[in-house]
Amino acid sequence: MRHAVAPAQNVENNSIAVTELFKICNHCERLSKKDLGVRIPRPLGNGPSRFIPEKEILQVSKVDSRTQSIFEDAFAALGRLENISLVMGFHPQYLESFLRTQHYLLQMDGPLPLHYRHYIGIMAAARHQCSYLVNLHVNDFLQVGGDAKWLNGLGEAPQKLQQLGELNKILAHRPWLITKEHMEALLKAEEHSWSLAELIHAVVLLTHYHSLASFTFGCGITPEIHCDGGHTFRPPSLSQYCVCDIANGNGHANQHDDQLCDQDMCGEVEVLMERMKQLQECRDDEEASQEEMATRFEREKTESMLVVTSEDEECVPSRDISRHFEDPSYGYKDFSRRGEHVPTFRAQDYSWEDHGYSLVNRLYPDVGQMLDEKFQMAYNLTYNTMATHKDVDTSMLRRAIWNYIHCMFGIRYDDYDYGEINQLLDRSFKIYIKTMVCSPEKTTKRMYESFWRQFQHSEKVHVNLLLMEARMQAELLYALRAITRYMT
Repeated sequence: MRHAVAPAQNVENNSIAVTELFKICNHCERLSKKDLGVRIPRPLGNGPSRFIPEKEILQVSKVDSRTQSIFEDAFAALGRLENISLVMGFHPQYLESFLRTQHYLLQMDGPLPLHYRHYIGIMAAARHQCSYLVNLHVNDFLQVGGDAKWLNGLGEAPQKLQQLGELNKILAHRPWLITKEHMEALLKAEEHSWSLAELIHAVVLLTHYHSLASFTFGCGITPEIHCDGGHTFRPPSLSQYCVCDIANGNGHANQHDDQLCDQDMCGEVEVLMERMKQLQECRDDEEASQEEMATRFEREKTESMLVVTSEDEECVPSRDISRHFEDPSYGYKDFSRRGEHVPTFRAQDYSWEDHGYSLVNRLYPDVGQMLDEKFQMAYNLTYNTMATHKDVDTSMLRRAIWNYIHCMFGIRYDDYDYGEINQLLDRSFKIYIKTMVCSPEKTTKRMYESFWRQFQHSEKVHVNLLLMEARMQAELLYALRAITRYMT
């Protein structure tokens, strides 16, 4: 870790000011006199997440040996343990699949050179103003020999990467608009053209980092202490603690206030379980016609467009982020305000299982299999619990969440009754889902806390894994369908 050095003439005055304003323990006082001139950084946040108490996250690795082993392997491979991995540690089975896939995409043999991979990660994360992921990959890009000039802006990168900007933009915000012509423009760009294998690799990386940005914002991930935005040299403002206490996360700010059970919150789990039971009984009693199922899908798709993602003002990306992509005003909000409609994409005509999986595996061997395992892991993951209730079949709820996200992207499954979504997902949950999936940079702690208030943080992280993987698969389906149409 690098330490900033203050000018010598200011050190003595700074030390006096700090000791007068804040309580300093004897050990720190001795060090301050002995090592004058060295300013030691302290973390800005309280743990890996702004939304989840640090003690809950760290407790996971202490009690689960498998999680501890995964963390050790991740540290050995990267030389660091990212806060994203710490939060995903609530679900070690998924984390293992996620890290294996990401490692393969970034570091193993593949169509694209290593520095291109990290630069594409920067481009994708920047689309959602995710400075956390951008900064991680800026460092990785330089470590693998990337040209620092490219980091001055997309215009400084090779023409081949610049041409990927349009696909990045549409995939991130309105993937239903992607056509085979977009793919043809990349595959037939004369000396700057992409091969099919390179394009598949790029598409997987773009969708991976768009969806990972959703997870990052949805879980309130904070930068690690060595990263930009992860530390400060300012003294803490809690005078009853020594600086070393705060720097080590032992201050009041790290304590978590238990949420009070108000009138609306009490019983929400029981109500949800009762609705699941009633829906199952209705399934057994009668089955809706295909026409009615189609009508319910269109109704839910239209309603999903009307869900407001955020009351906050527009998020304006900083120059550090916006230089990595073009057309910053382009976003999901534009299409809904202009009254445009998302066309229906019938999963029976083009699905991941029957079409996308084989295309990826053919052009980028083993990756289709890894992605499929990751999708299945997130979709099927269950501990048969809901809050304090055990032995609960949550498959109906998990399917409703997954299908609602695909519904927002216009993807329809003929065998699913979309009437179930309104029964299982309340308004606050829908606002959270749409914000995290479509405009993740607008996700707030208030949104995170407003849905499923009786559930555990680990269950909310599981929800975020579902949202992340469902979004990635939806983007992939549109991109892979366009490539398939180009090939045929």
